[in-house]
Amino acid sequence: MAKAHDTWKVLPHRPIAQLTENLWRVEGKLENMPLRRVMTLARRGDGGVVVHNAMALDDASMAQIDAWGPVTALIVPNGYHRLDARVFKERYPQARVYCPRGATKKVSEVVAVDAAYEDFPADPAIELHTLDGVKEQEGVMLVRSADGVTVVFNDAVFNMPHGRGFTGWIFRHVTQSTGGPRVSRLFRLAVLKDRAAFRAHLERLADTPNLRRMIVSHQDMVEGDAAAAVRQAASTV
Repeated sequence: MAKAHDTWKVLPHRPIAQLTENLWRVEGKLENMPLRRVMTLARRGDGGVVVHNAMALDDASMAQIDAWGPVTALIVPNGYHRLDARVFKERYPQARVYCPRGATKKVSEVVAVDAAYEDFPADPAIELHTLDGVKEQEGVMLVRSADGVTVVFNDAVFNMPHGRGFTGWIFRHVTQSTGGPRVSRLFRLAVLKDRAAFRAHLERLADTPNLRRMIVSHQDMVEGDAAAAVRQAASTV
């Protein structure tokens, strides 16, 4: 687990992509790792911006975020995705920090936690839910937009293509995290406690009416038949 940044450190990243009127996504690199990380931003019905899996961006990109609205919530999606949580809180001291209840101890090592997912204020556009079967260590964010619903996962679901070379072999055969939407072997071993409950929760998410897209915190988004992607991931539990 990488040490959390204590200064604003911008790693290479792509421009912010606006997906809908209230949903944005940006991909960036990690140091010494071939994984791409993803930050998702959504705007609440009251105009506040919610940051899921915070990532330090360049000045122009941060100005874009500030133009969309005040950052009112920082979502630290598990105890390992804490890299830029501290510096985001320092930049937006008014923002409340949320994490899954079971991740509170690890997240609190780098930033004070204000509340758990179930304490997130009711909103017509954004919901936070803890996933079943993981001892409250992971959750999902649901975002409702004009074109449909987006489900935002963290490490519970990966969506990476098979890679090349030794690293590609490791991801494919050891961590089992590549080859389309799937639950990785690492997640099954380290986090998953009740496979049946977790699989059932994924299947319920796949049945979400008007499910339009699936975002994961590492690699590729799925647009269109997101329900099929979530069901495929459920089949790998």
